[in-house]
Amino acid sequence: MRPLKPQDNRVDMNGNRADNFLRLIRRSQRGRLKIYLGYAAGVGKTYQMLLEGHRIREDGIDLAIGLVETHGRMETEALVEGLEIIPRRKITYRGIVIDEMDFEAILSRRPSVVLIDELAHTNVPGSKNAKRYQDVEEILSAGIHVISTLNIQHLESLYETVERATGVRVRERIPDRVVAEADQIVNVDITTEDLQRRLKEGKVYTRERIETALVNFFKPANLEQLRELTLRELASQIDSRRRDPLSEEDIPSNPDQVMVCLSSRGPNSEALLRFASRLAGRLNRNWYAVYVQTSKERPTLIDAATQRKLSNTLTLAQQLGATSFTYRGDDIVKTILQFAREYRVGHIVIGTPGKKVPFWRRLRGEVSIAERLITEGKGITVVVLDTRVIPDDMLSSETSSPAEKTHPIDQEKTKPALENNAFLKKMSVLIWNKRIEKEEAINRLLDACCSEKTELKKSAWIALLEREKQGETFVGEDVTIPHARIIDLQTPLVALGIGKAGIQDQRSERSARIMMLLLSPADSPESHLSMLATISKMARSDKWRKEVLSANKSSDIIKLVAEWEERHHEPDNIIQ
Repeated sequence: MRPLKPQDNRVDMNGNRADNFLRLIRRSQRGRLKIYLGYAAGVGKTYQMLLEGHRIREDGIDLAIGLVETHGRMETEALVEGLEIIPRRKITYRGIVIDEMDFEAILSRRPSVVLIDELAHTNVPGSKNAKRYQDVEEILSAGIHVISTLNIQHLESLYETVERATGVRVRERIPDRVVAEADQIVNVDITTEDLQRRLKEGKVYTRERIETALVNFFKPANLEQLRELTLRELASQIDSRRRDPLSEEDIPSNPDQVMVCLSSRGPNSEALLRFASRLAGRLNRNWYAVYVQTSKERPTLIDAATQRKLSNTLTLAQQLGATSFTYRGDDIVKTILQFAREYRVGHIVIGTPGKKVPFWRRLRGEVSIAERLITEGKGITVVVLDTRVIPDDMLSSETSSPAEKTHPIDQEKTKPALENNAFLKKMSVLIWNKRIEKEEAINRLLDACCSEKTELKKSAWIALLEREKQGETFVGEDVTIPHARIIDLQTPLVALGIGKAGIQDQRSERSARIMMLLLSPADSPESHLSMLATISKMARSDKWRKEVLSANKSSDIIKLVAEWEERHHEPDNIIQ
């Protein structure tokens, strides 16, 4: 039975009708992502996605279903009829045959639009990608548009918040960047009373699961809190897209970025990172995760378990959208504040110390790292988060909590930042097929962008090596970003190096395959931070790294950088 075409009266934040996604599809040469976001199962995300699928199909656009989970709901199953379904693939895991989405079949079929349910799904072990959102990223990179669904509790940064609100630990989670980078987000919302009624009528789960659901996850208090979280996330996304720090014409010159301090043995570093992620989201600012490595914590001196824990923490920071740095220094507070000044940090987030400073040592004037930061961090807001027990109001309140001590920030005159994409216009690209040392790679990139400026190259070389001594400039997986601000430099310079066999750093015994060298004018810190944030965001994209590493021509790599920049500076839309 063909479903009736409903009248769609939803509008986006610009006052346009919901069918503007059709216009995005028609004018785009690359894949667009639209997400139907809800606060719980049964609110109607899949139903609304299928309704849009019929509308798109009726408008003459090639559309297919990559995967839809109907969960036995008759209304949803009726909407599947009339739409092409790409067959799933069967995988045998531990003797059990499991149906999974066949994303390779989707790439082979190449519809213009594909419907893919449950974005946070974990694939069966042995699949090419561990998560469905990673499959979707590959589909998007192939130029296929995707419409998907997601519940709010699957956002990585909300893990502790959801656990406290519902008593449930959500195992399937996706990085916040997936939602942040979506082209459209649609809020599918019904009242909690209506959702419970639908549950009791058997329209959400099968009869034998209804009573259990009502007394556990679907309790009124749980649903109300999840609904509130969804509405707040939508409001945050609207504000973020309206005031994107990477596209604003004017960036405040006062310190306004967010920094979280990591420790190799800190309790619950994951909670610390998620709090910092939400704080940066509310402030709409870039944020950094910084680990200060003391001489007692060199890789040769700490055990393998601690190294794994630190590595996992830095990986999570990347997934949550932070730019991660490792600095070396035995005076942790001095190193943190040096970073804060260099990167225009206005908020420092730190966890409570594992052990208090003994009374007899306090008599000698010794204090904790947090206390020193509060005392010495002039003009910086220091947030000391109890990572053992995180108060609800700290994660939900928009105002300062009692655990914060705020210092007044001197207001400076706002300076105009340079155009974010200006550095792309004169970017040099080098490709090395043989293994290369990190310092040699930096030297060759300097030659490429400063070939006719001997004095500039000399000063840049000294500044870059000094910056490397302070700490590693590795960012996430496979990427390093050596950078410095140079006196007398008039415009930013960027050079990109691809080491097919690796770029080796002997000092840290780490390697990368992508090096993005950035030189900025010393008198333009706002521009430097803006471009560094752009490069870091680019480096966090799995598909961008794969595409760049598979390219064999400099012109192809420049094209990939330009396409990424174009995609991430086009206006986005949120439909409510």
